[in-house]
Amino acid sequence: MIAIGIGCKSGVKADEVVALIEDGLSRVANETIVGLFTVASKSHESGLAEAAASLSLPLLFLPEIALKNVVCRTETSSERVVALFGVPSIAETAALVGAGEGSTLILSRISRGNVTCAIAKSIGDTP
Repeated sequence: MIAIGIGCKSGVKADEVVALIEDGLSRVANETIVGLFTVASKSHESGLAEAAASLSLPLLFLPEIALKNVVCRTETSSERVVALFGVPSIAETAALVGAGEGSTLILSRISRGNVTCAIAKSIGDTP
């Protein structure tokens, strides 16, 4: 199973989110998606909720502390995100937390416009 982590700037539009998620999914093997994951402070972003509804996926908001617990497993870093949230990548950390303990990134952070996306795979899933 895979988890999709999403980072975004304020006011992101659903179509931007959906387009980047679809791009990300086209780069990985077809797997069951457990949901979209992001930091709790993004819970007011209607574009994320609309994108999740459009994709028929649950959207889960994670506390910053959960994201901080997996920073050692990220692959990319944004200075802006480090300054704002204390983690190198919202998308990567959210994907890792969403996929569960011991998960691994199968798609490092990609970005376009106002949104970032990363995908992590649950431990125990065969490659």
